[in-house]
Amino acid sequence: MSSMLISHVRLIEKDRIVEGSLLVRGGRIESVHSGSDSPPAVAADTFIDGEGQLLIPGMIDVHIHGADGFDMMDGTLSSVEAVSKACARTGCTSFLATSVSSSLEDLLAMIDNVVKLAGKEPGARIAGLHLEGPYLNVKRKGMQNEKHLRHPDKEEMELVLRKAGSLVKMVTLAPELPGGLDLVRMLTERGIVAAIAHTDASYEEAKEAFRAGASHVTHCCNGMRPIHHREPGPVVAAFEEPHVSVQAIVDDVHLHPAMVRLLYREKGADRMVLITDALQAMGMGDGEYLFGGHKVRVSGGIATLQDGTLASSTVTMNEALAKAVKAGIPLPDAVRMATETPADVLGLTSKGRIAPLADADLVLLNERFEVIRTIVGGKTVFMR
Repeated sequence: MSSMLISHVRLIEKDRIVEGSLLVRGGRIESVHSGSDSPPAVAADTFIDGEGQLLIPGMIDVHIHGADGFDMMDGTLSSVEAVSKACARTGCTSFLATSVSSSLEDLLAMIDNVVKLAGKEPGARIAGLHLEGPYLNVKRKGMQNEKHLRHPDKEEMELVLRKAGSLVKMVTLAPELPGGLDLVRMLTERGIVAAIAHTDASYEEAKEAFRAGASHVTHCCNGMRPIHHREPGPVVAAFEEPHVSVQAIVDDVHLHPAMVRLLYREKGADRMVLITDALQAMGMGDGEYLFGGHKVRVSGGIATLQDGTLASSTVTMNEALAKAVKAGIPLPDAVRMATETPADVLGLTSKGRIAPLADADLVLLNERFEVIRTIVGGKTVFMR
């Protein structure tokens, strides 16, 4: 059983940073040592000197569409492999392969490739599937392709679930559409996170969806009714529900830093999740791309349709973490929002934390939040 000793690192211990080390054995964390607790004297197979850098749990992206020029909806296995590698390079060790609204045929092809790769990933591990659509409201479609939007269909979802097995972990829908609440109940009964977005739901309709079992808001504030003093909308409804968690695209584009701070104050680090919502332009730079059936232009790192509509993001998880801290969120809480909280949302009890028996999914970051090393299951999958 292989072992690894990681020493001379900074660890987050509750709300403070401490010097420490940890021992990994068989892909799991065996012991954690901090402060005056000296590291164990063991004959490990691998020794890593962290050189005083920050060691955090591997980050978990519950919403990513593509990276490095690859779109996971393109029907190829190589696209999912590329995203796995790109995630590892940016400090993400688990991700939900995320669809966009499409034909059923294209969705099933994407699912087939994810099923084939799961367990054989070259980098970050596939934690499951996030189906963003096609049951979304055309009034708040954003970059979603209108020709593929349709009302919730339980029979179609049954077919999808049979194809995907247990990999479907999250479904984003507009609950106010005909059949929306029934689908929310069905998903919740199956243990799948029912999320709302691309929705024109009123405050009252959102509250009804949350009572029916919806527990998550996808890219909160984007693709939904905005907050208004006479019509508070779904965002305020989510604020009032303790069981509801929210995603945040912290890229200095989708959310003003003041709104990032508001989400943090209202939901806290245990109900706010950092995501990328990245398209294939992540890691590629400016240029023109085809995404969701649309021509997308990326300029200055901002992805838009021809009419100026935002079309996903190019931010990475380590960049989102840095921007969250810059916006005023304390580092320990920002890290939690990228690691433990998404793990808890997905029920991944052995991920997103540095503790004995947890999976040895770890990321070493320098003071600029650049990724120095990414470890998945006790094995280095990326090193700068």
